[in-house]
Formats: sequence, structure tokens, C-alpha cells
Amino acid sequence: MNKALLVIDVQNDYFADGKFPLWNAETVSENVEKAVRRAKDNDIPLIYIQHVVKQEQAPFFGEETPGVEINSRILAAAPDAPIIVKQNADSFQGTTLEEVLNKLDVTELLVCGMMTHNCVTHTAISKSAEKYAITVLPDCCTTVSEIIHLLALDALSNRVKLIPSTKAL
Repeated sequence: MNKALLVIDVQNDYFADGKFPLWNAETVSENVEKAVRRAKDNDIPLIYIQHVVKQEQAPFFGEETPGVEINSRILAAAPDAPIIVKQNADSFQGTTLEEVLNKLDVTELLVCGMMTHNCVTHTAISKSAEKYAITVLPDCCTTVSEIIHLLALDALSNRVKLIPSTKAL
């Protein structure tokens, strides 16, 4: 199987100084950084997803704001990886993600990132994701609280594999 690592919305607004800080964001970002480095070391393609909201509609992730930027530590781990911009929870919807995955001949998608209950879940169970073997990396995901993170993972466990990044990469 040809794997790819999808890193969803690890953006500045989700950290302590951002407009919508998430539970455990620092620890999760350290895990994501390690996963990105392992993917690179194993020649597994990596794709960053960046959520951008039109400025007039943006409680956070506003266009051209510091908060919309992918966390610099995460970006530095694989600065040449493609960045796909989205406006929806589902990383496939209205983006070129499927086209990029097809060009890479990906059959297995490792999914991680911010908002376990929203963007991670919507991407993992997207209609467009059905053709891929999906694995969510729980240690590389977070959301607004621990309980919501755990509930989202429990719901996902019936539909996709949940494997820690240290075992999946």
C-alpha cells in the first residue's frame, strides 16, 4: 500500500496565543512534528491542509492573519510538502486533495491534526475518502476538550483504524 500522511489544520490560532486554543495543542503538535519527520525519513508523502476563512466571516483563521498560518515548527519539519487550502471541515470538499493523492498513487491515508470531532472526522469519513484505507493517528489529534476528543475517537473507531503514530509510521 502506498501511504501518505495528511496533517490537518495545525495552525497558529489553535495554540495558546491564538484566537481558539485547543486542549493539549502543544503536546499534540510535538507528536505531529515527530510523525512528519518519520514520514519524511520513510519516504512517505506528506500533505498539509490549511483552513482559511474569508476575513469578513472569520472568528479565527482569517485570510492573511498570523493565526491562519501553519505552525512554524510543523511547517519546518517538511517545508517542501504541498499545502492544500480548504474552506470546509472535509479536506476533500472543494479542494485538489483527491487529485494530489491520485498523482501520488496513494491507497492508504494516515490522518492527523486539529479538531478531532470536526475536520479530522469529516475528512476521515468523507465520501471521497472511501477509496482509501484510512488510519487516524489519535496521539496526533486534538480538539476543544479531552472528552470531546475521546468521544470523537470512539465514534471513528467503528469506521476507520485508530493507530498511534509510533506504530503507523
